[in-house]
Amino acid sequence: MKTQNIIAAKDIEKKVHQKQQLFFDDKARNRWIFGGNRTGKTHAGAVEAVRWLLEKNCEGWVISVSTRVQRDVAQRKVLALLDEAEAKYDCVMHSGRADNPVRGIIDFLVIKKDNGHESRLGFRNAEQGREKFQGTKLDFVWFDEEPDEEIYDECIMRTMGVEGAGIWGTMTPLRGRTWLYERIFLQSDKSEISVHQWSWEDNPFISKEEIGRMEKNFSTDILESRKFGRFSEGSGLVFSEFEDSNIVRLSNSVAEGGSDLETPCYRFASGFVYTGIAIDPGYTNPTAVLWIGIDGDENIFVIDEYKQSKTTVEQIVKVINTKSKNLGIPVRNVFIDSAAAADSFGSLASVANQFRLHGIDVNTNVNKSVLEGIHRMKALFKSDSGSRKLFIYENCVEIMREIRGYCWGDSNKPVKRNDHCIDALRYFVMAVSPGDSHEVSVSETTKPKRQTNFEKFKRRIINEARY
Repeated sequence: MKTQNIIAAKDIEKKVHQKQQLFFDDKARNRWIFGGNRTGKTHAGAVEAVRWLLEKNCEGWVISVSTRVQRDVAQRKVLALLDEAEAKYDCVMHSGRADNPVRGIIDFLVIKKDNGHESRLGFRNAEQGREKFQGTKLDFVWFDEEPDEEIYDECIMRTMGVEGAGIWGTMTPLRGRTWLYERIFLQSDKSEISVHQWSWEDNPFISKEEIGRMEKNFSTDILESRKFGRFSEGSGLVFSEFEDSNIVRLSNSVAEGGSDLETPCYRFASGFVYTGIAIDPGYTNPTAVLWIGIDGDENIFVIDEYKQSKTTVEQIVKVINTKSKNLGIPVRNVFIDSAAAADSFGSLASVANQFRLHGIDVNTNVNKSVLEGIHRMKALFKSDSGSRKLFIYENCVEIMREIRGYCWGDSNKPVKRNDHCIDALRYFVMAVSPGDSHEVSVSETTKPKRQTNFEKFKRRIINEARY
């Protein structure tokens, strides 16, 4: 076995990741890398695990936040490093085939040495619950991203009194100042705890040009964690970037057929290359529906809304069809909370199937990651470079009211209150990324035969809103 092959990329293109080597040389029994995305922290964590497995006769765990992240990140890294080192190993699988472990979910690996000895690496994730982390003595534990505090405590017990590597963690602090900030980051002067903080500039394999491109995708406060690996305050307004510049003002006087913003002659679809609808369903809690368009410059516009409690799916469908017809928007690309595939409004059919039975083909395949969605929306409202890509028409008063009152809570998570329109917008933003190729053909029944004065005005304010 060639253990020297897995040492951090020292000689590739004659570049050296100095921060990785400092981490490897650190002898503390509780080591943490707080780094931005793509700083090389996960690679360092995997290298440290594989080095111990190959050079010692030991047993360790790698702990991920979910089964999917285990498979796609830590598990993939470990397998690649073992193969690079020409190590022999057997896989015991939770699911999938042992002869193709990269596509399945590994329970544990047994690494076989030339001298007949073995090392063992188990894979765990937070979805399994605290009980799965009890009872085993371990030489080391590697946390890939932030663990729950109770899981961390169990793993401290597993490594206590064992002369192994102890614990190390590699994470981007996206959740703000959680328990880990108090117990690890602020205690880093203790002899048993050491902290390493990495930013994009510390990774020699990321060019300055690429860093510049990544910076444009995030707001200033999000760059604190995404770029620098710093713990953000996590308090105050969530969408502090939302300002008057994100509001599209309509002049009532230019609308043909009257000055009422509800006038059915408003036909928006001709100004967008992609349109869609987003739904956050409810009954006791209100149902929120948003009509959204993307223009040729990849700007996203919330152009109309509906929010009402104690309405049936049949009533909501009627509203969607009526508003869509008035707006000139086809009822397609309809995204809905994935929970709608299971929940019901007092019916045997799921909410999603109830919509389908009434003629609306909803898509439940949405990413519901709250923090990821919030970060994406914040960057669209205003990026670090100052650009704005997410706008809301002034008639959408409900979502603007929610945005202006959406605050961080004590647990460094948004307060779950009056956020139904926000949730709907988050589903859309996470499902449809600007930059993809989106095309929507407006049917002849809804497409205006000529461009009205209002349509010309609307096209002009869309262009002006970007600035």
